[in-house]
Amino acid sequence: MPLLKEPHPPPQAPLPWILPSLFAAFNVMLLVVFSGLFFAFPCRWLAQNGEWAFPIITGLLFVLTFFSLVSLNFSDPGILHQGSKEQGPMMVHVVWVNHRAFRLQWCQKCCFHRPPRTYHCPWCNICVEDFDHHCKWVNNCIGHRNFRLFMLLVLSLCLYSGAVLVTCLIFLLRTTHLPFSIDRVVAILVAVPAAGFLLPLFLLLLIQAKSVSAAERSYEGKCRYLQGYNPFDHGCASNWYLTICAPLGPKYLAEAVWLQRMVEPEWVPMQNLHLPMCPSSLSPPAPTSGSLQTRKGASREW
Repeated sequence: MPLLKEPHPPPQAPLPWILPSLFAAFNVMLLVVFSGLFFAFPCRWLAQNGEWAFPIITGLLFVLTFFSLVSLNFSDPGILHQGSKEQGPMMVHVVWVNHRAFRLQWCQKCCFHRPPRTYHCPWCNICVEDFDHHCKWVNNCIGHRNFRLFMLLVLSLCLYSGAVLVTCLIFLLRTTHLPFSIDRVVAILVAVPAAGFLLPLFLLLLIQAKSVSAAERSYEGKCRYLQGYNPFDHGCASNWYLTICAPLGPKYLAEAVWLQRMVEPEWVPMQNLHLPMCPSSLSPPAPTSGSLQTRKGASREW
């Protein structure tokens, strides 16, 4: 059985940083402008007529959405910093994950062997641990350390868009007997984009929830692991815990650096690595741990 290699999207040239940054700043300003119009006209009229529940609920959702959006813009997605140039790509690093062998891929730009599910983003020019995708809306990668912020942003945007749409519709129904005014124009102007974004955001939330439940990553696409199972899948409940509640420390970095520094002198290059067809016959470590193995037969657990 050949060693599993992580899927790689086709390489792309790095983009100028100024245009994606301006686009991300424009998205923040768009949220602020539409929210300002919403609170200044429909919400103000409802508050003046005793309907305080709508401004309070939508105000709290706006604060949550704005906080998650700004935090995601400046968050650390799980950057793995560059290694030493003394480390070379000729060494073969094999990592066991849940009875499955993975060969650590060498990153020529960061000069180290990338842990499983680590990908070098061509837009940010960094290696991101547990890489999911590069989000152009916030000009940042989504990875191990900020994926929960991304989920919070998508959820808060869904709730906020739905609350804005419902509030505008109620306002329009309450003011049908009144003459046409600027308040109703602004309500329609705000309700249209809120309705347009609500369905795509809800679909995105469902897709991401399905990916978390199955321990999948967006950049892997339709790739399926050999023998029909995902070695990173620990069950639906455990996958959600590891994504939302687990500590945000590096999942593989500390162990990988320690192994490269301490074990590499004992390793020899492996020209041909042949593994038995049945992974269980290899007697790897327990599923919750990993190991590195050399041609001499010495294995290191982490």
